[in-house]
Amino acid sequence: MDIGSLSSPQHDLFHYALRQGDTPLILAQRLCEWCGYAPELEIDLALSNIGLDLLGQARHFLSYAATLSETEQDEDRLAFGRGEREYLNLLLAEQPNGGFNDTLVRQFFIDAYHFLLHQALGQSRNAQLSAISNKSLKEVTYHLRFSRGWMIRLGDGTEQSHQKIQRSINQLWRFTGELFFCDEIEQRLAEEGIAVDPRTLHGPWQEIIRETFAEATLEIPAELPYRQGGKQGLHTEYLGYMLTEMQCLQRSYPGCQW
Repeated sequence: MDIGSLSSPQHDLFHYALRQGDTPLILAQRLCEWCGYAPELEIDLALSNIGLDLLGQARHFLSYAATLSETEQDEDRLAFGRGEREYLNLLLAEQPNGGFNDTLVRQFFIDAYHFLLHQALGQSRNAQLSAISNKSLKEVTYHLRFSRGWMIRLGDGTEQSHQKIQRSINQLWRFTGELFFCDEIEQRLAEEGIAVDPRTLHGPWQEIIRETFAEATLEIPAELPYRQGGKQGLHTEYLGYMLTEMQCLQRSYPGCQW
């Protein structure tokens, strides 16, 4: 992807818009893998609808990123035409679905983060980012209500459901630190009032987690070394396999239209 002609501020904004689009794009792909396989019809429909909401959010951010690329990019090319190292999503979003407990914990962690992110990004000095986030906030509020409700229902449910949810929390906790890692791009944009410094979201996010875990009789894991790098294009082994399936049609028939 040729972005060498971009000025520094536009380069930063382009990458920031990609980050905000890539995480919901990859998470939407994961959630839609549940279609027809969820444990009950209500959950099947809910996960598919949440996935479609996330896909819509991704489309808005990637469409905006395309206007900043100064090349012949569009939302489809950005979504389906990049290599693995060019995706800038959070590592947590690309983790496998596993059981419903794994999917639920992954979703809850990201929903709490997205709720706070879009609240803050809705105040951005950039009119486009602000508009996208204010629209997205209505959707992520529902997403958080759904995942938080199921966390409480299963955490404070049977002994088996409690153990499964706690196990998923322990396995995925090491990916949550990246949510609040601030690199130079985000720091520069945050200082200009355009982006959100993710470090400012850490405290409120922890409060949502603590309140939910207390009600669900769950425990916050001991601190472990965190995994990060997704926002810089360094991913876990799962993303490459996922892109192989996700990009199959566009790779086989470049530029096809229906």
